[in-house]
Amino acid sequence: MKKLIIISLLTMLLPSLAEAQFRLNLGSDSPIRKMQIAEMAITNMYVDSVDEQRLVEDGIRGMLEKLDPHSSYTTAKETKSMTESLNGSFEGIGVQFNMQSDTLIVIQPVTNGPSEKVGILAGDRIVSVNDTAIAGVKMAREEIMRRLRGPKGTKVKLGIVRRGVDGVQTFVVTRAKIPVKTIDGYYMIRPGVGYIRIGSFGETTYKEFMTCVDELQRRGMKDLILDLQENGGGYLQAAVEIANEFLQENDLIVYTEGRKVRRQEYHARGNGKLLTGKIIVLINEFSASAAEIVTGAIQDQDRGTVVGRRSFGKGLVQRPVEFPDGSMMRLTVAHYYTPSGRCIQKPYKKGDKRNYELELDDRYKHGELYSADSIHFDDSLKYYTLRRNRAVYGGGGIMPDVFVPLDTTQYTAFHRRLAAKSIIINAYLKYVDNHRAQLKAQYPTFDKYLNSFEVPQSVIDEMLAEGKKVQVSPKDEAELRQTLPYLKTQTKALIARDLWDMSEYFQVINEQSHVVRQALKVIGGGE
Repeated sequence: MKKLIIISLLTMLLPSLAEAQFRLNLGSDSPIRKMQIAEMAITNMYVDSVDEQRLVEDGIRGMLEKLDPHSSYTTAKETKSMTESLNGSFEGIGVQFNMQSDTLIVIQPVTNGPSEKVGILAGDRIVSVNDTAIAGVKMAREEIMRRLRGPKGTKVKLGIVRRGVDGVQTFVVTRAKIPVKTIDGYYMIRPGVGYIRIGSFGETTYKEFMTCVDELQRRGMKDLILDLQENGGGYLQAAVEIANEFLQENDLIVYTEGRKVRRQEYHARGNGKLLTGKIIVLINEFSASAAEIVTGAIQDQDRGTVVGRRSFGKGLVQRPVEFPDGSMMRLTVAHYYTPSGRCIQKPYKKGDKRNYELELDDRYKHGELYSADSIHFDDSLKYYTLRRNRAVYGGGGIMPDVFVPLDTTQYTAFHRRLAAKSIIINAYLKYVDNHRAQLKAQYPTFDKYLNSFEVPQSVIDEMLAEGKKVQVSPKDEAELRQTLPYLKTQTKALIARDLWDMSEYFQVINEQSHVVRQALKVIGGGE
């Protein structure tokens, strides 16, 4: 009787019963048949109209929500946006920009990019795109980016306002492929000591990394500080290639294993350029996935010292399942394990994504970010490094060899509120916009800027005044005194980034970083 009801329903919905039987395989009790019947019934019989595409997408999301926290579904648009930064390029006009008072200001055009080739300069304001105003109209940043980006070879007309030039100038830019950098910065932090910060692990990361290594070795680098703080991960292969540069032949880097995925091991080839010299890896609670693979390999093989705070604990391997419309499901198929056998993934309860996402808040509340003594590991999770037999622990994330607590005396609540209201960034942008030519003339080299520039008190006063307008003020004079040193350092770093690039930003900001200063102590380079 039950099968007859199903057949009757399908006869109503499909051109023929034979087609229904072919598509749904009525001879089995497959759960897929149940889902297809439900979707077809809703689409064809529900009282109101429904979006069939949305219905299916919600069904996929519903299934994934009951699994682990990292299995996910993205629409075609979301997938394209997500993969651009990892694939190494996107198609657009080639400018770094920021928003100030609802206006897009060019920080700098990409070197040899399409905007630079037509004469667009740092400090230019883009006020219109293809004769549509984007300034002063409260247009969302995402919408502005959508208008600026487009297929390689297409043209876009930009209306530009330039300081000292009357009226609106018109530039026609031919869009091109714009490289996306995954290395945030690199420089010689001390004589003989290099510094490289990797922002994420993408398709071009290894090539970028080796370019940095070659340049720093030409400058005399013997030891390296590898900064993976805030690095959320990315491609496994990029992490393996970078770890290979530090390890001896046949050293295990990482292995993966799952219910339906056989164990797969990744070993070093022994041909790296960083087989000697001291290595310090910097991590914090936002370092995850591929960043933890590199860190775990270096720690377990006793190749270097890990400094900072316990990493995030993302040790699940996702396999992309691509759909014909460009959307994608990323399904967890295995776990990552460090060479000693530690599972990187922190515990989670299936379907409970909320508590998983709040785990970092729990670390904060329990005092873990301030004291290593607040971190307790079960002896059943104890493992040993492969050369020195040092105890390390599994159970989620990588615990550093040298713990550096979060310092709230430097980055105060008042500072955080100023940043959240965009007061700091707006004030620095305004200052650079008004003094760009003067700054370039007065500080022709970054070294001169680094050694002699001081943030004018007027800039700080403006930040404080703007904060007061929106009820953001220090609770007392003591908090103001604590806030000012780092606020000035951050502002100086932001100005350096605008006038030069991210490497110069980190050269300024790292001198106040407790994690970096501790790394220099460990490596023997002083503070």
